[in-house]
Amino acid sequence: MTAVTSSRSAVLTLPTDTQIKVTREFDAPRHLVFKAYTTPELVRKWWHAKRGTVTVCEIDLRVGGAWRYVMQTPEGMEVAFHGEYKEIIPDERLVTTEVYEGAPVPEGVEVPATINTLTLTESNGRTTATIVIDAPDKFVRDAIVSSGMENGLQDALDLLEEAAGSLA
Repeated sequence: MTAVTSSRSAVLTLPTDTQIKVTREFDAPRHLVFKAYTTPELVRKWWHAKRGTVTVCEIDLRVGGAWRYVMQTPEGMEVAFHGEYKEIIPDERLVTTEVYEGAPVPEGVEVPATINTLTLTESNGRTTATIVIDAPDKFVRDAIVSSGMENGLQDALDLLEEAAGSLA
């Protein structure tokens, strides 16, 4: 087994006032990218984005099922996200809600969820992943972008490619 190096960087665009679109090509077939994206022991290998250790990775991969990931940074800070699966087409499409548990909102106010749609297409054994993050409004979209998520996402997707490639 050889380590797969990053084949391409993710491209982040803002197609609308409420959307973030991420596109990245992987040197792996889409069924392996999907497996690495939805299997707890594999998610643990990439979701930390080289910024800590995944301490919780719960996946109930069914429509209506929940997911929750928690990472602890070397400084001891916990970063947690959770959501629900809305649509699952194995190896092709995954639609989930996503809530950042540390979002700064007033007491008693529900943290706004995004709707995240992952689409996987394959050509010649390579997979293009497109992730569209639909925020409830421009303020939330801009807060996500300004949080530094792009750097973490780039590193996480590089590790995702390694995890998918390790399955070949």
